[in-house]
Amino acid sequence: MAQTNGFSRRDVLKSLSVGAAVGSVLAAIPMEAAEHVHHIIETEKARGAAYVPKYFTAHQYETLKALCETILPADTDSGGAVEAGAPEFIDLLTSENLEYQQKLGGGLLWLDGTCGDRYGDAYLDCTHDQQHAILDLIAYRKNAERDKSLTYGVEFFSLLRNLTSDGFFTSKIGIEYLGFMGNTFLLEFPGCPPVPGL
Repeated sequence: MAQTNGFSRRDVLKSLSVGAAVGSVLAAIPMEAAEHVHHIIETEKARGAAYVPKYFTAHQYETLKALCETILPADTDSGGAVEAGAPEFIDLLTSENLEYQQKLGGGLLWLDGTCGDRYGDAYLDCTHDQQHAILDLIAYRKNAERDKSLTYGVEFFSLLRNLTSDGFFTSKIGIEYLGFMGNTFLLEFPGCPPVPGL
């Protein structure tokens, strides 16, 4: 297993998945650890072969990619979650975290099952309008308060949104999108400008 700065790939992934269990990855682990995961992804992509999911089935991974693209699509200013490697980021975290395996793997099964019950097809085979309708239902907690059968889907989608954001904003694309230049040295700090009328 490859070692980087004294930590193995597995050590970094486990630290990310433990931190992620409490909410946003960025709230619990150093940016360098997330950067390392993105480096693992970039290294694998540089080999020229398609990314091979570490946890999800091929169908689940395609569904994950479609959901990540819906959550943070590419626009004229930046690539989206898929270009930033968010699906790979989520897959790597999930491969090392039993709780994520249950919540995300189970959530993808729930999504396909619910779409099958409502529309007769798995999520990926639904029309754009059907996909939009089911995501509108699970995007808001208030919907689960009214319809308890949506609770699992709402929890799943909330976690997936958080992880998609973390995967995006810790990637090179996400950091460039934010305009983050890193810590810079200032020769002089002029302070805040005066507030008119005070």
